[in-house]
This record gives sequence, C-alpha cells and structure tokens, in this order.
Amino acid sequence: MKKNVIIILIDGGRLDFAQKSETFKKLKSTMIHFDQSITYAPYTTGAMHAVLSGCYGNRNGVNSYWNIFKFKNDQFLTLADYLSQNNYYTFADGHTELIIPKFGFKEFNVHDEQKINLIQWHSELLDNMKEIYDGGQNFFLYLHYSKIHTGISNDVLKVFNNFSKEYFDNQDLNQERYSKLFHNAEIYLDSILNKIQNLNLLENSIILILSDHGISIGEKFGERAYGAFCYDYTLKTFAYLYNSDTKPQTISSQVRHVDYMPTILEMLDIKINNSYEKLDGESLMPLINGNMIAEKFAFSQTGNPLNKNRPPKTPNIKSVRNSKWKLIHNEYNNTEELYDLITDPNEENNLIGVNVEIEKMLSDELAKHE
Repeated sequence: MKKNVIIILIDGGRLDFAQKSETFKKLKSTMIHFDQSITYAPYTTGAMHAVLSGCYGNRNGVNSYWNIFKFKNDQFLTLADYLSQNNYYTFADGHTELIIPKFGFKEFNVHDEQKINLIQWHSELLDNMKEIYDGGQNFFLYLHYSKIHTGISNDVLKVFNNFSKEYFDNQDLNQERYSKLFHNAEIYLDSILNKIQNLNLLENSIILILSDHGISIGEKFGERAYGAFCYDYTLKTFAYLYNSDTKPQTISSQVRHVDYMPTILEMLDIKINNSYEKLDGESLMPLINGNMIAEKFAFSQTGNPLNKNRPPKTPNIKSVRNSKWKLIHNEYNNTEELYDLITDPNEENNLIGVNVEIEKMLSDELAKHE
C-alpha cells in the first residue's frame, strides 16, 4: 500500500500570524516548512484549483470567480484524479461545492459553515478514513477549515465595502477580530493533528497543511479582505508538508502553490500523465533532498472589482515575482508597480522607472503568461 494523503486547508490563514503562532512553530520540528509559499490567486477558488491541478488558472480555466465551472479536466488531471486512478478512496469536505475541482472525488460533502463544529466533524471523517485504511485501501482526505472565512464574511464582507473609511481607520479592531479567528484555527489544527496521531495514521500518511491566501486587516485602501490586489499580505502563504520518509527542515526558497501536487505525486511514485497538458508546477523533491535548483518565478492574478459590487469576469491585475522583486501590472488603468521585497516587504515604495533592468526581466516573465 502507498501512503494516504491528507490536505488540511486553513482558509484565509495569514502568514504573519502563523509565524508568531506556537501551534505552527511546533510543526517545524516534524514537518517540511516552506516559508515563501506563493498562491496563484488571492481568493479560494482560483487558488485551490491551481493547487489541486498543478497549473495556473490562466491555463486550467479557473482564472476568476465566474469561471469555476470552466475547469479543463480534459486537459488537466487533478490530484484526486491521479489518486482515484491508483485505487484511493477520495473524500472532500468544504463549505461549498464550488471551492475546489470535484473531479476524481468519490464523495464530496458540503458542510454548513455557520453551524458546524469542524473539530468534531473532521474527527469523525478521520475515523471513517481509518476504517477504510484498515480495510486495505488508501485514502485521500481534503479537509477545509472554513471558520476564518465565515467570520470575515459575516463581520467584514457583509458590513463594509472596499472603500469603507470606517474599516480602514480601525486597524486595531481589524487585528483583534482576525486574531480571534486565527486562534480558533490553531485550536482546530491542534485537535485534528492529535486525532491523526491517535489513529496511528501519521506514519502512513503524507499531510499538507496550507493556507489558500491571506486576508487584509486594512493594509491597503481598496481591499477590505482579499481578491482585489496582488500584495503579499494575501499572496504569501504558509505551507507545511509531512512525510515520515523526509526529514524536517525549513525551505527558504520561493515555491509556488502549483508545485505541491507534482511533489505529492513524486513522493507516492505516481507518474505524471504526459498525454495531458504540461503542468506549470514542478516537484519540490530536489529542494527537499538538499539539491540547489534555480528559483522559479511565481505568477499570480486577480480581478479587482473597483467600485462595483462584483469582480470582473476576467482578471485585471497580474503579478510576477521571485523572492527579491515583484512586478504588478494593473491592467484596469495600465499602471505598473515594482517592489524590492527585501528592503520594502510592505510594498510601499513603487520603483517603476528606477531599476529598468529588473523591470524588463519581470516584464518579459509576465508576458509568458499572457
């Protein structure tokens, strides 16, 4: 039997909060920690279709909220597709059936995000998976922790708009609100990891813990939560990967969300089907095994709704970056932003026109994703 696969998504988990969290710090002692993990999209649907297909949304079809049903499964297999083809029992649980590609899942459950006790429910699902494994079949379980999203939706998205002065003038309140939501996520994660260990599933499973995107607490006027801009408080996420066959370590090189699917497949010795389109992601096993490889550029995009109530049907902001520099192209007004991420991590000093060589390098890279 191969190893089971468990993905635990902390929807809306901010990297800076994870870096200060004792719960997440403890993960470093047993897991591979990626401290520069870049999402394709600062909203869940685009981000998670990219994670589970190993391909950016501009190619897999899901490049906006409007294109959720346009995933090109005839051209891109999902992680669940690959695992179901290898006799895995595949089960996903989330707060909406739109959040991830359903292809390849034998069961897809939608929970009531307003009422459900996710610790209890996901623990029950792990009990069920344990029975399946003890019966001789591997499983793939996708667990979506939706409570940060739920709290932000109820108290921010439904109350303010992207230009509500009251929201942006109260960053202390925004910080306090988010801190409470993140703390509950820590309690959840501790409980679920303890459950996995108590069921003796740890050594026989590959576990990926990640956030899909971050959430604004008022950093940039014009984005009260997520999905409007391509700044690092939403694009830079946390990721922890457990496999008893690999040693715990911190990988500081920039990696992309699209890299996790091919990495898991390589860990399971499952070959990529080359009759489908080439993936954007690449396996991180060379990095994990201590080999030096060239850092890959990360591409991200989103649709800024501007002063409208709904996002546009196609992306109007695109960005490309390495670990040192980021270029943002705002297509809605044809402006560009260039940031030195080392000296200016909060992206406050636009250097367009100052460093022409870097600007051209990133512009050429961004053009590859047109």
